[in-house]
Amino acid sequence: MDRCQERRDKLRHDLKKTGVDALLVTNFVNVTYLTGFTGDDSYLLVRHDGQVLLSDPRYTTQLGEECADLDLHIRRPGASMLQSVLKVLDSAGVHRLGIEADSMSVSLWDRIAGKLPNTELVPTSGMVEKLRLIKDRDEIAQIRKAIWQAEKAFGVLRAALRLEQTEKELADELEHQYRLFGAKDCGFPSIVAVGPRAALPHAAPTRKRVGEGEMLLVDWGANERLYKSDLTRVLAVGKISPKLRRVHGVVLDAQTQAIAAIRPGMPAQEVDAVARGIIADAGYGRNFGHGLGHGIGLEVHEGPRLAAKSPTILRPGMVVTVEPGIYLPGWGGVRIEDDVLVTRSGREVLTSVPRQLEHVIVN
Repeated sequence: MDRCQERRDKLRHDLKKTGVDALLVTNFVNVTYLTGFTGDDSYLLVRHDGQVLLSDPRYTTQLGEECADLDLHIRRPGASMLQSVLKVLDSAGVHRLGIEADSMSVSLWDRIAGKLPNTELVPTSGMVEKLRLIKDRDEIAQIRKAIWQAEKAFGVLRAALRLEQTEKELADELEHQYRLFGAKDCGFPSIVAVGPRAALPHAAPTRKRVGEGEMLLVDWGANERLYKSDLTRVLAVGKISPKLRRVHGVVLDAQTQAIAAIRPGMPAQEVDAVARGIIADAGYGRNFGHGLGHGIGLEVHEGPRLAAKSPTILRPGMVVTVEPGIYLPGWGGVRIEDDVLVTRSGREVLTSVPRQLEHVIVN
């Protein structure tokens, strides 16, 4: 059976529990997950006995190539998505319509409700995202390839790195290298931060040069067709100072022990607690202000979350980042990030770039 068909069947099974006649999928990423269609501006109506993909003439040929088995509603030029939604809902005889509350705008909700007063709109949250938590073999293979592309790109960057290069030049070079190794593009805008700017977890690249600081933080990832990778390393510029060695050592220990705790049945919040406890015991608890990690897949940030209050229980097939960090304003920051697959017996670290400072010295 087609994997997208399997996903829709799982969704239908869950829909029965909600008591709705159909779900209108308005999150474009979720539409892609359920259909294989890689365009945007399209909705999917999933009924108990079928589905209809709502799109426009720009995608007619692409839809035929990517999801020829689906019923399509191609709206006429000038027709609005609302008109298409109303027409499809009317012909489908939907009385209780589930909607993606995390995606649908209040405006669209009001317009549908105003035009279809006899249709009850039922808000749902995370129904498709819950399915996306567990990756199948093809998804894992694409993530592995995205990691390979990212690591190859970083290897080229690292080999040619010069002290006079700027953060922006390095970010641009990474994107160029991704494509040379077959990636569609970057998985997200690269974070390249020198010296004190490494204390900004989401620093945007500037004209600051590598040689202006004692560390260089690089957070990067590739987009292989649809699936993403996400890694972070800190490079030492010149001699490794005692402070950098200490902070890096604490972060590396926190990450190593957190990864070792990953296994099926482990609460995500307990994995976060392992790393957070090590950093706090070292006196840097206030300097670790974000969750330990997140899922990666069609989006670079998706479920599950490894965080202090995450209710998720880890299951085989989940792919998460493990990225503890310590950020010291005025000095800099250290974050080490790897991508980890939860397996039936434990975990597999999918990334392989060296993490020890001695392997990442820039002269």
